[in-house]
Order: sequence, then C-alpha cells, then structure tokens
Amino acid sequence: MTTANGVHGVRVGVIGGGQLARMMVPAAIELGVDLRVLAEQSGMAAEIAAERVGDYTDTETVLAFAKTVDVVTFDHEHVPQDVLRAMVDAGIAVHPGPDALAVAQDKLVMRERLSELGLPVPDWARVETPAELDEFIAEHGGAAVVKTPRGGYDGKGVRVVHAAAEVAEWFATIVEDGRRGALLVEELVDFRRELAQLVARRPSGEIAAWPVVETLQVGGVCSEVIAPAPRSAGRLSDVAAEVAITIAEGLGVTGVLAVELFETTDDRILVNELAMRPHNSGHWSMDGSTTGQFEQHLRAVLDLPLGATGSRGDWSVMVNVLGGPAEGALTDRYAEALAGHPTVKVHNYGKAPRPGRKIGHVTATGDDLDSVVYEARAAAAFFQD
Repeated sequence: MTTANGVHGVRVGVIGGGQLARMMVPAAIELGVDLRVLAEQSGMAAEIAAERVGDYTDTETVLAFAKTVDVVTFDHEHVPQDVLRAMVDAGIAVHPGPDALAVAQDKLVMRERLSELGLPVPDWARVETPAELDEFIAEHGGAAVVKTPRGGYDGKGVRVVHAAAEVAEWFATIVEDGRRGALLVEELVDFRRELAQLVARRPSGEIAAWPVVETLQVGGVCSEVIAPAPRSAGRLSDVAAEVAITIAEGLGVTGVLAVELFETTDDRILVNELAMRPHNSGHWSMDGSTTGQFEQHLRAVLDLPLGATGSRGDWSVMVNVLGGPAEGALTDRYAEALAGHPTVKVHNYGKAPRPGRKIGHVTATGDDLDSVVYEARAAAAFFQD
C-alpha cells in the first residue's frame, strides 16, 4: 500500500496502548510509517506513540481516532464487534477484520470454526449446566479443562477440574447474565510440550511463516521461548506451518497470527489457542529473525511484500522478565546486567514492576543451545527478585 506521498505518508492506527503497540514503534520508524496509538489510559507502555487516550469500547471515540489514520490494527483482541463493524461501515481499513477477530474473541466460536476447517483440536463441548460438565468429565477420565469463552489470558479463565462444583461461580455468572451463556470444556490433553507457530498474511493473500517454537509456561504465563523448537525439523515443522496457514486463509486473517499448539505424548499436534496480533511467542524474532514480527505485522496490514522469516543464528532464546525488581526499576539493574551479558538484547516495556506482570524480555542468539539458554536466563535473572 502506498499513497501519493509514498509509504512515508501512511498512517497506521493501533487500538490499545500495551507493550505490543510499543514494540511496533521502532519498526514503524524504520519503515517511515506514521504510527498512532489509542491508549486506554495515560502512562501505558505505548505512551510514546499515544496520540489519544480513550475507551476502545465506545464507538464514537474509536471512530474519531480511526478517521485520522489509513489502517487500523490492534494491540489486543477485545474491541467489541459493533465498534469493529462501525469502522468497516465507515470505510476504514481494519486488519484483522471483524469476522476474523470474532474467532479470537470467543473460545467457543474458535473451537467451532477450527472444527469446521477440519483442524486438530482437543475433544471439546459447549456446556450450559453443571450436569453437562459432570457428564463430560466422566466420559474423559475424571478430569477436564474448563474455560470462560471470553476475556481469559495468561492462565486466567482456565481451570483443570474434576467436578462441576469447582467452577460453580462461573455457572452462576452465566445464569445471571441472562443470555443463555455457556462454558467451554475440553479434554485434559496429555502433552509432551507446548509449541507456537506464527505466520503473517497480507490482504492480497501472501503468507510467510516463521520457524515453529517451543514455549515454556509457568503458572499459565509464557516464561521462555526457544526458536526453533528443538527436534522439530521435518514432519512437526511442516504440520505446524500447514495448520497455521490453513487457519490464516480459512479465517481471512490479516497481520500476524499466533497459533499455540500441544505436541501430545502420542505424537499429535493439537491447536490450543489463537492470537491475531503479534504475540509473546514471537518476540524472539525481533533479534533472531531476518524480519521481526512487529515489522512483518506492519507490512502485512499495509499489504506490502512480506519479509524473509529465516533465523539469524542456529538458536534464539527469549526469556520474559516477570514481576521485576522488588524495589526500583529495570534501568537500575542495567549496568550489571549489560556488562555481564553484552551479547544479550534487553527489551524494557516501560511498565512498573508488579508480581507476575510482564515488564520486559531478553533475547540471546547463538550456535550452541545450552549456552544461549544460559545467557538468556542469566541476563533475565538480573531483573527479577
């Protein structure tokens, strides 16, 4: 996409002021793109590019912002459908669009669409009553995973249960809602490890895939990412890429798509979750790939040719900084951390430390996996108490 003034004249609007929007800023500067952010409140991670502060659920607020840009994209998937469709009706380019985002916004819709596409997913069901959930649990070995269809992230809204009574308050909530809501229940998958496959798709249809990665979760939150996933060459890599490409094409996704996967103990690959935006599992690509996910996302939503996705080194390891220092800021630890690990790249989200909060990440690259893992973990440890 170009304008009369070339790419330099293109204005990309990002709804949401978190760290994902913040990390689009350097890529936008390199491309000469004018990036503008609608932040939920002042002082957020992407404040450096926040042109406006406002409620992303308010149609008038979002339309006023969207009319100042050429393309709208997102830091998160929570913008309501009526707001998304109001932008489309106003002639604004929205990437990804409402139909694709509807799948990312509701886990029941996601399971339905993925099943329709013939993709491998855990056995699942929509349950509206405790009796239906207890029946599913009994049919699946006495345990299951229950998820709230909307709003869950980083392990929130997800529970492993052995009886419906363990989510009694969730059933009470959907009854009080009065809209005949339901919960999602899935089989408790016996998995060997968790993987993630990222792809990017532009509106004209071109797709590029990064190597499949292995992710390590701690308390439901991504802690580490290894790229590429060890022992993934061949069938596993091919299957993961094929699954993600099928989803991107089948749902009409534009921009970056992250597909979280289970590698099961019986050698199946199952889709766990989707994210239609840059994703934590792709942060390694900023330093470890020819084209990082944030640059690629901008290229994709602007319908520009996509960049190469090969790795710069044999291995890249990304470690999240969770919680941060008990006192002070990340910058207080820079001197010692950077001196001790000069090959590691540090990314600071500009967020105040708080237990469990993602406030930054570090990435190490190299030819020996054990050494790269050590460097990334040791550097991250300087910032965590």
